[in-house]
Amino acid sequence: MNHNDITKEYELIYVIVNNGYGSKVLKYSREHGITGGTIFLGKGTIKNRILELLDLCEMRKEIIMMLAEKKLAYTVMEELNNRFHFDKPNHGITFSIPAKGFLGVNGVNSKINENLGEDNIMYNSILTVVDKGNAELVIDAANKAGARGGTIINARGAGTHETTRVFSMDIEPEKEIVLILSDINSTQEIVDAINLELKIEEPGNGIIMIQNVSKTYGIY
Repeated sequence: MNHNDITKEYELIYVIVNNGYGSKVLKYSREHGITGGTIFLGKGTIKNRILELLDLCEMRKEIIMMLAEKKLAYTVMEELNNRFHFDKPNHGITFSIPAKGFLGVNGVNSKINENLGEDNIMYNSILTVVDKGNAELVIDAANKAGARGGTIINARGAGTHETTRVFSMDIEPEKEIVLILSDINSTQEIVDAINLELKIEEPGNGIIMIQNVSKTYGIY
């Protein structure tokens, strides 16, 4: 293994698009150097009066996760923005999070770097894992605290005894993952609101993870 592979900085890229676009995003990313990724099905939430009247305020989403060296990640995100027009409302969003360490990705193992992504941070990602049926409570609490919606990911395994692994955690069947992007100044208030509503601090009620977001397109 090349020593340079160990010392490089890597980013975990998220892309959230309308249902049916995930494979297109992944294909386009591969054409620009990404070696692979994972697509999750999710449900977006939008605060829009007209859509609410038409009962269309929830939209099926696809979440694509890809890992790449930092320079390549930023290049691919820019290319994706140019291709899929995340700069226009409701076309999707993409953001990246520093990967502090990983194993077994295309034969490359990285060392843990505690200093990644600490400068000029404007946004956080708030990842909440709760029992199935509680995701809407998370969204409602977060919106009351200033969030502008989020994405609900169904984390149910393919079989009765199977689990899904997200960020190296076993997510048992009948769970939901809620992904919210927050202005860094609003993060604590949103987290406190979710915790108060669902009592996350009590054992078995869920998990909240907060991470810095390095780069974004499509956030208004």
